[in-house]
Amino acid sequence: MTTVTQTPADASTRAEGHIDPAASLVSKVVPVQTRSERPTSFDPADFGMPTGREVNWKHTPVALLGDLLRDEPAPHDVIGVEVSAPDAVHQSRLAIGEAPRGEVFRPEDRVSAIAWTQEADAPLIRIPAGVELDEPVLVRLTGRGGVAHAHVVIEAQAQSRATVVLRHEGSAQQAQNVEIIVRDGAALTVVSVQRWDDDAIHLASHQARVDRDATLTHVVVSLGGRVVRVNPSVELAGTGAEGKLYGLAFSDAGQHLESQVYLHHKGAQTVGDVLYKGALQGESARSVWIGDVLIGPDAVGTDSYEANRNLVLTDGARADSIPNLEIETGDIRGAGHASATGRFDDEQLFYLQARGIAEEEARRLVVLGFLAEIVQKIDVADLQDELIAAIEDELALASDAEGAAE
Repeated sequence: MTTVTQTPADASTRAEGHIDPAASLVSKVVPVQTRSERPTSFDPADFGMPTGREVNWKHTPVALLGDLLRDEPAPHDVIGVEVSAPDAVHQSRLAIGEAPRGEVFRPEDRVSAIAWTQEADAPLIRIPAGVELDEPVLVRLTGRGGVAHAHVVIEAQAQSRATVVLRHEGSAQQAQNVEIIVRDGAALTVVSVQRWDDDAIHLASHQARVDRDATLTHVVVSLGGRVVRVNPSVELAGTGAEGKLYGLAFSDAGQHLESQVYLHHKGAQTVGDVLYKGALQGESARSVWIGDVLIGPDAVGTDSYEANRNLVLTDGARADSIPNLEIETGDIRGAGHASATGRFDDEQLFYLQARGIAEEEARRLVVLGFLAEIVQKIDVADLQDELIAAIEDELALASDAEGAAE
């Protein structure tokens, strides 16, 4: 368990707590290490320009993010948007200050604050109370090159049931906020799929609140893009709320795929399940997973577990995995975390080869079996098939590269 609690020296310096004081000889602010203590602001000016030494940026290639760190307007046609939704779904636009925009979301860094201010009219996807959708809401976002800012609000009203899929493809540099509100008794699944072109940069902040007896299933799938950083933050606010946070990443040579996950058990009798899996292949392939779970003082009866598993397929790849757990009450059902990074399980390979399966095919089956657990948690059959095929393509590319090298 890693539990570090440090606070700013006084209230007047709290606005600068996101800047790691270790990088400044003149600052008197104590470094903010725990996720729950990070200050928030809607004003980008309240956040310093990241240097890569800050606690929330030190694993990210900040040098590649220049265009997204500038608080400047961007063209509105950089991202093409196509929405396919059942007739029962309500869609509209929300200005800054228009509810429910801002009911949950609080920017934690400069990029998300810029996305907030630059998105004048945020799209709202609302599932009305009591509605159960048989088909998912599909949002296809296609980059056409350039810088883009977005703030999206997804609201599942009381006792509703729905799945929303965000698909990202093409080329762009996008700063994106996704605000998710799951009202009492609702069950919402949000899937964010990143299949960008190789030069794309995608920095996303997803923040959600789950109310009484409601359930949020949140899935992040990152396969394409130069730098992809999707940070989900989920507050289980109501009694009996449940959060299921899953992720899959397949990082190739030169790719940086990152997720900083925060699950806050605030209400009583809440349940949390966090599982992220990653595979890496190729020189300088990189993945970063940071998992923070906070069980608050009123979260009695909580049951929570988080895990991250990574499979390194080639030399030169690197996976960083950092689980953290804070517990502020002794009255819980259970809490724990696990992290493991390694190569193929030789026993699995031996078992398959002993039954006449060639080594290359055996490796393919092991990787597919490893990652398919996450794919199967997405209750959209067509998307499951697509993602399995995409993983097969990734493995085929690696096999072709090895063959050419020989």
